[in-house]
Amino acid sequence: MLEDRTIVELIYDPEARRTALAVCSPDGSVSIEAEVAVGSGEQLVPYDAANTLLANGCVLLPSAVGEAMSTGALLKKIQGFLHAYLDLPDTFAAIAAHYVLLTWVYDAFSDLPYLRFRGDFGTGKTRALLTIGSICYKPFFASGASTVSPIFHILDAFQGTLLLDEADFRFSEATAPLTKLLNNGTTRGMPVLRTMTNRHRELNPQAFRVFGPKVVSMREQFSDLALESRFFTCETGGRPLRPDVPIYLPDAFHSEALALRNALLAWRFRSRFSVGPNPSRAAVGVSPRYRQTSLSLLSLVEDSGLRERIGRELAGYEARVLNERADSFEAAMLAAIEESFEASTAHHAAIQDITTRFNDRAADELGRVVTNKWVGTFVRQRLRLATFKTGGVFVVPTSERAKIAALCERYGIRRAA
Repeated sequence: MLEDRTIVELIYDPEARRTALAVCSPDGSVSIEAEVAVGSGEQLVPYDAANTLLANGCVLLPSAVGEAMSTGALLKKIQGFLHAYLDLPDTFAAIAAHYVLLTWVYDAFSDLPYLRFRGDFGTGKTRALLTIGSICYKPFFASGASTVSPIFHILDAFQGTLLLDEADFRFSEATAPLTKLLNNGTTRGMPVLRTMTNRHRELNPQAFRVFGPKVVSMREQFSDLALESRFFTCETGGRPLRPDVPIYLPDAFHSEALALRNALLAWRFRSRFSVGPNPSRAAVGVSPRYRQTSLSLLSLVEDSGLRERIGRELAGYEARVLNERADSFEAAMLAAIEESFEASTAHHAAIQDITTRFNDRAADELGRVVTNKWVGTFVRQRLRLATFKTGGVFVVPTSERAKIAALCERYGIRRAA
């Protein structure tokens, strides 16, 4: 994207094995160029057609600027393509079609959701990833068995859509590099810093741009519940497969996908500067996190009825995350603190009493009885609540009740009236 709003996109013709640059000028005219001057004597040139990422189909690109069509007509084409090769619930099929559109103009937004397919093996997760990914903006296919370094480099270089298959095999902990990528990748301006080594073995910290759309398939869920809240999730395998869905992808699939990528490139050229966040379309009845991450998708949904159905889906996702939080040790500790405050005649809850109540709830699951010291450390470090000593014992003061109320809401704990 040049300063004068000229858009330059890489295209690749797999039959001619040739790359070029598609250029859309500010007046809307489109041309195909071998190179583009960007000022200060610099020239943009396309990647070589022999680049293995392009030649081997690891990154898919348009081959030309396709037929210009309205957003509604293009959505019908996308929905027809997805329906031919996938069996998705109606609302999620609409979400997926609009997510494809979003990938082509994602740089008009500052916050993005992710798309996810979750289920056991043989339930169509990989088929969904391949089908939807084939028409996304500059899709890059990787798997949970991939090493992390090339994923960072390719995302930073192409700034397209990451398609990650079997994401939960190796990268499930909150400290894993790929989980950091996913956590940072929903918000513009949140690069991931990694230390690289040059040929002289000198350490050189680099910031990798990881913001962008991502489609993920996995069997379980991420242990990081904050990351769980960033997905539109389709649970696969819950119903019989439609009999007209082919069990393999025919040759026509690839040509149809290429034609759609070409049409989507034309749509990006026409629509990039006319889309953006529309706060009036934000989801209602969900937390600020869900409203923020879903707004970009909902801003592209013209049908108010569909926006309402998507909002109900979001509310369901949030309820499931709250239920999972409610089963955590943090939730058990908050419940013990609340009970202790309700039973206390003083203006505090004693750590000793909280410990007794927590052990009644969680000792069996922990496999041991915890001490007052353990509980005091947990309360201070995990829940970020203040404690102080009075009368020879540590307590949680009543001044922390507002924080506790907010934490109870976050973890789905019902408080006494």
